[in-house]
Amino acid sequence: MANLAVAILFASLGAVATAQKASAPAAEMPAYQGSYPSYASPPVAEMPAYQGSYPSYASPPVPEMPAYQGSYPGHISSPAASPSYTFPAATPAPSQPSMAAPTASPPSPTPSPSPGRRRRLRVGFYRRSCPRAQKIVREAVRNATSKNPGLGAGIIRMHFHDCFVQGCDASVLLDPTAANPQPEKLSPPNFPSLRGFEVIDAAKEALEKVCPGRVSCADIIAFAARDASFFLSRARINFRMPAGRLDGRVSLSSEALDFLPPPFFNLSQLVDNFKAKNLDEDDLVVLSGAHTIGVSHCSSFTDRLPPNPSDMNPAFATLLQSKCPVSPNFTNDPTVVQDIVTPNRLDTRYYTNVLKRNVLFTSDAALLSSWRTARKVVENALIPRRWESKFARAMVKMAAIELKTAANGEIRKMCRVVNN
Repeated sequence: MANLAVAILFASLGAVATAQKASAPAAEMPAYQGSYPSYASPPVAEMPAYQGSYPSYASPPVPEMPAYQGSYPGHISSPAASPSYTFPAATPAPSQPSMAAPTASPPSPTPSPSPGRRRRLRVGFYRRSCPRAQKIVREAVRNATSKNPGLGAGIIRMHFHDCFVQGCDASVLLDPTAANPQPEKLSPPNFPSLRGFEVIDAAKEALEKVCPGRVSCADIIAFAARDASFFLSRARINFRMPAGRLDGRVSLSSEALDFLPPPFFNLSQLVDNFKAKNLDEDDLVVLSGAHTIGVSHCSSFTDRLPPNPSDMNPAFATLLQSKCPVSPNFTNDPTVVQDIVTPNRLDTRYYTNVLKRNVLFTSDAALLSSWRTARKVVENALIPRRWESKFARAMVKMAAIELKTAANGEIRKMCRVVNN
């Protein structure tokens, strides 16, 4: 069965390579002038609840998958040996303190950085000031994803959307006000599709009862995205998330349009977009693997369906046409799962789908437009454990984008509004 799967992967990639050689390079896509589609998750009720059981936090690691022993297509060299990572991506985090009621002694105060000093994150940041912080966040995520795994996909996407706009500062959580009627959360890439806000609210409310004014909303998002990855991967993605972020005070709808990559970006545009955030080509391919979970609105990909020209698998295109209207609009824009095989599991199926041309977005298909990224797609499809480690490292790297300092950040009392 494994040999058959590998043969299918390489046959798909070979067909892509042949098509690339036969066709002229695509012209650069002009800058988009219109409005963005609401291209992610629908209201919670539309996602069926996961009926299985979730592993405990202490689940043992899954045995390592052996490296592929066959040969690679001519234009893709064999993957290098798995590197020795300094970040313990698959190492279980230290055991958490008990959820028992806190003792009479109050937690130590979180140290305040000097104004303007570059913020440094560290693992165990709340060990003294709020020892139960990570456990409280994990329980909030566990409760949400056990009922609706789609919320886990939404939280991972929220982490990405937060960090790419104003840095990882929870600016995506701020509600509109009279002074700022158009924050990030109302921008087309986020509204009405972004979800999981209630999970962050639940975690913050619980934390404020135990450790008032200690844990930032930005750290809650980072912890929650880590925990969502853990539960949706069935504990295969398990890593420690450094903390110490501050919450921002600025949130602008226009900046979400400026910095979030839309689903129609080509590879060159994607690489430039990630490079601007200090993320490289490998981070781009690795983090794109999150498209194996969640759903998308039809308006995000109908430009790739017939009669429009497309390299999408015809059978997959036909399936999508049966679910989507020809011209989706705000009142008629259904959703489809991004991965038709394992829609609620964070795994490497996305890369198999890319090779088979069973992906929704132009930005997904673009990963095969370069031999460098195509090779990374094949490696991720064949060596899941390596991708899982890379995904953990990329999530931590992304979680350190453009951190706020004491001069422009704070620890909000409520995640939806700035402090007075």
